[in-house]
Amino acid sequence: MTTKDSAPPEPRVPPTARPPVPPPPRWAVRAARVAAWSTVPSGVWRVALVVGVPVGVMEREEFLAAFPGNSALLALGYVLLIGAVAETASYLTLGLVRPWGEVVPHWIPLLGGRPVNHGLAVLTASLGALTVTVLWWILFFGGLLTSPGPDPGPGVSAGEAAFVACYAPLLLWGPLLAAVTLSYHQRHRPCTRP
Repeated sequence: MTTKDSAPPEPRVPPTARPPVPPPPRWAVRAARVAAWSTVPSGVWRVALVVGVPVGVMEREEFLAAFPGNSALLALGYVLLIGAVAETASYLTLGLVRPWGEVVPHWIPLLGGRPVNHGLAVLTASLGALTVTVLWWILFFGGLLTSPGPDPGPGVSAGEAAFVACYAPLLLWGPLLAAVTLSYHQRHRPCTRP
């Protein structure tokens, strides 16, 4: 009886590992947190308007007139959808300073556990920063410049002050997202050693 010696298995070569990425600077973590929270006050203001809290800038009936049958339910759905989209988008800023910005969380179907494409993340975040900066700066200042002047009276009303206080944080979202994106990009650049 002859035995055939099998060749020893070839050693497995591990896939090229990514070089370690330095942690985000403290300022970038703080900027990402502020960006993530920047959409919350305006969302609360819109919900207050729909449910009938006097917000001073616009009356509930005036807002509801834009919906078929002056439907408060449609208006609330619209406001909640806008808030959810804005808050989800702003929350994604945290991915640029958290581990889930490096590796897709395991609970996400089909992509979980895969490394994040850093170039795609930087491109997406850069376009998002440009979009929200232009959008909010034009809407905010354009709206202030083209709106009819307040009734002559003693200064700014409490409703106008509340509106500005709730919407002004949106002006921070784009620039902060841009700064955090730049930090993310710099941390993921391949090191070139002389």
